[in-house]
Amino acid sequence: MFTLKKLSASLLALSLAISSSAIAENNISSVSNTVPTSQTAPLVMGLPDFTPVVQATENGVVNIRTMSKVSSQSGMGDFDGSNPEDLFRFFFGPDFPLQTPKRNTPKPSNPNSERIEPSGVGSGFIISEDGYIITNDHVVDDATKVIVTLNDGKEYTAKVIGSDKRTDIALLKIDAKALSALAMGDSEKLKKGQWVVAIGSPYGLESTVTSGIVSAINRDTGDYLPFIQTDVAINPGNSGGPLIDLAGKVVGVNSQIYTRSGGFMGISFSIPINEAMKIVEQLKSTGTVQRGRIGVMIGEVKKEVADALGLKDTKGALVSNVEPGSPAEKAGIKSGDVIVSFAGKTINKWNDLPRLVGMTKPGTQSDITVWRRGKEITVPVTLDQTAADKKVTATGENNADNASQFDKLGLSVTELTDAQKQKFRVNNGVVVNDVEGLAQDVGLRKDDIILAINDKDIMSVKQFQNEVKQLPANKAAALLIRREDLTQWVTVTPKK
Repeated sequence: MFTLKKLSASLLALSLAISSSAIAENNISSVSNTVPTSQTAPLVMGLPDFTPVVQATENGVVNIRTMSKVSSQSGMGDFDGSNPEDLFRFFFGPDFPLQTPKRNTPKPSNPNSERIEPSGVGSGFIISEDGYIITNDHVVDDATKVIVTLNDGKEYTAKVIGSDKRTDIALLKIDAKALSALAMGDSEKLKKGQWVVAIGSPYGLESTVTSGIVSAINRDTGDYLPFIQTDVAINPGNSGGPLIDLAGKVVGVNSQIYTRSGGFMGISFSIPINEAMKIVEQLKSTGTVQRGRIGVMIGEVKKEVADALGLKDTKGALVSNVEPGSPAEKAGIKSGDVIVSFAGKTINKWNDLPRLVGMTKPGTQSDITVWRRGKEITVPVTLDQTAADKKVTATGENNADNASQFDKLGLSVTELTDAQKQKFRVNNGVVVNDVEGLAQDVGLRKDDIILAINDKDIMSVKQFQNEVKQLPANKAAALLIRREDLTQWVTVTPKK
């Protein structure tokens, strides 16, 4: 039976329990509040103030206007309203029949004369106090007259010292002194996320400042040079203006934008100033750009080819053809070699090679390191500037008596004749007489010449057959193939 005494005891016990719980909770809370929390300082605090950069550099940026010749054809002739018949001829053509005889009016002395009209606007920047200015080639291309306007409003007629379409760099000169020249920075030290500023004349609006960050470096757009990609607002008229870092130094020449609308869409490209200045030095001294060449056709090193050749990665440029009499041939470079460095600089991407070679003065001797038959070989090569234009084609000659049967790769091959060796400029190999199965699947064709398997040169049909028999199953093998005037590595994986 539940009594009042028992109720009092229960309430007392409950009260004590609640009090104990509250004390415990307070103690825990107190302890947790006394534990120090780890606070990490923010990596970025605030935004930069670009005012000092602009004040230090804007006087070195110029506006460029160009004038070009255009044809002023007479067309329908001049209509001044003095003769009513001219109205009909204006709308319906000069041969429109009229009842009254045509009035004898004097004809223009030169109906196809030319006149000079404004053709474009762009930007540029001063690189020396005596008036040398950098801009883009496409800004001054085909211009009859180039007008440079300084930030203080003074105008000068500029002389185009030289321009280079491949890099889109042009060098101008105005007759002035004590100009505000900009300092050159080091584009190789740029990093993603770094703040940069562009100054130029978008849509003719002079001395316009925009800012952003470096989005990517060494961006390959298919042009001769790798570009600096930024999210700085660049629009028509900004071309040729400077890309400036927070130290007030030029790190790039604004050149291109990616757009579907014709205006800025968040991606713009600038020519690295280090590369631009190499071009400027040549333009200043000779008015033209001389590029070195070694005389090879190259391509990408694919992963399966790199694995089969024993390369640790896909860096380098795969030589597919060596021009006869070229510096590369004289240096001993062969089709199938992988060029891994030029003049001590690593070839990270295959298209790095033409850029490095092109920037080297003809006549210069440089070392080229190639990967051949499982090891690196370094050879000296002297660059030239001439290009051979020779091409050989396959004749389909085969010696059927020496043909082999289909092997496990699906190949039937014959011995290489002396005539074929001379025509294709090779010293060894076998000719594909027929193809099926695996070989056909990977694109091998009749009349292909097989020069090597992995790291071994092929000297005869018998040797080729032995090498194929020893190929392990389920492991890619690399075949060096000569097809017409191109040489390439093809991988094929034998099955069990």
